[in-house]
Amino acid sequence: MKKGFYLVMAAQALSSVADNALLIAAIALIADLQGPHWMAPMMKWWFALAYVALAAFVGAFSDAYPKGRVMFITNAVKICGCLLMFNYQSFGFDHNNQLLLVFAAYTLVGVGAAAYSPAKYGIVTEMLPPELLVKGNSWIEGLTVLSVIIGTVVGGLLISPYVSDALLSHVWLSRLVQTRTEAAIFVIALVYLLAALTNLLIPRTNVQYPKQQTNPVRLLRTFTGYVKVLWSDKLGQISLAVTTLFWGAGATLQFIVIEWGARHLGYRLDQASLLMGVAALGTVGGSILAGRVPLKRALSVLPMGVLMGFAVMLMTLVHDRWAVYSVLLLIGALSGFFVVPMNAMIQHRGHVLLSAGHSIAVQNFNEQLNILLMLTFYSLLLWMRLPINAIIIIFGMLVASLMLVIMRWNKINHRENPGLENTIGQHGHGQALRRAR
Repeated sequence: MKKGFYLVMAAQALSSVADNALLIAAIALIADLQGPHWMAPMMKWWFALAYVALAAFVGAFSDAYPKGRVMFITNAVKICGCLLMFNYQSFGFDHNNQLLLVFAAYTLVGVGAAAYSPAKYGIVTEMLPPELLVKGNSWIEGLTVLSVIIGTVVGGLLISPYVSDALLSHVWLSRLVQTRTEAAIFVIALVYLLAALTNLLIPRTNVQYPKQQTNPVRLLRTFTGYVKVLWSDKLGQISLAVTTLFWGAGATLQFIVIEWGARHLGYRLDQASLLMGVAALGTVGGSILAGRVPLKRALSVLPMGVLMGFAVMLMTLVHDRWAVYSVLLLIGALSGFFVVPMNAMIQHRGHVLLSAGHSIAVQNFNEQLNILLMLTFYSLLLWMRLPINAIIIIFGMLVASLMLVIMRWNKINHRENPGLENTIGQHGHGQALRRAR
């Protein structure tokens, strides 16, 4: 692994820690402003909407400049969103408009994250050869999930009575903040700043792409073509379907765990956020094990997705602390083991067929679109006042059923294309772009 790869990992970890801590702080802020239960998942909905709305443009932006610089600029956008949320009381808005401002601030962070992601993942394909992509993705995914653990734990600690009281008792900090959420958001902004400074240390890879299109209409038309390219590829469509399902399910599961912790276990928000960290810890273990799966064998992990769906339903049966932790660790381990090889596969096929930035933009578009759909479905179930255990059963059955459909789809592809496995591990990039010319 090159030295620059470790700097990418460090920058990604810091930025992800801040993203996940800010989510917990934003949920706490909504609770403090007495917003309804469905508002927290809908806030994440707007975050995901930024990915979908900007998908046609962020790939070109990522490939137009050195990716370390792109990561710095987009982290600066996240800082702006964080500071806007910090100043939610400074504009003289009433209660409802303050809630809208929190939504707008988190959406701005989503804009930064949407533009950050193609550069973050794209630079991995520039730095590493195909045979190291699964290992590199295992590191990136494991560290990202570890940062999810740290971020959710840090977010929960920052809003907990003990830590927030300690922060507010400091003379210099008490001059800047008055509430627990303001103190939390201020600390999170400092983490974003450290991530941005790390971005500046990332070396250039000297990978050159063709001059990027700037006409919005042409970018949309071209991006539509990129989406069709990946969904038409027999390997790309399977890995894209799996990662799309995983990230939609993962984002929804975050809110399910928080609601489950409150209703089923009687936990406060800061305590429930630790449960998310436990599940993420399992994902780290699964990601590390998945690093041993060669790219050629990536599709063999698909059954783990079915098992994950059934494991989610075990949540309804446990109450004891260690049983709760064991189930969450199992869910995380299964998800990490099956998503890392799939993530490497879609990045590999995207790099071979398109380019680093555009392929990741296509991946993000599909994944975030599914997050929108699944969070909308979850918010609807909350609005219908279904018991949380009923929601968990519905969610688990949905994931398991969709994974069975994808496995059947994969078998059909291999039966119709006997030489499909031979295309895994190809070198080069932009094959579909060259054919289009």
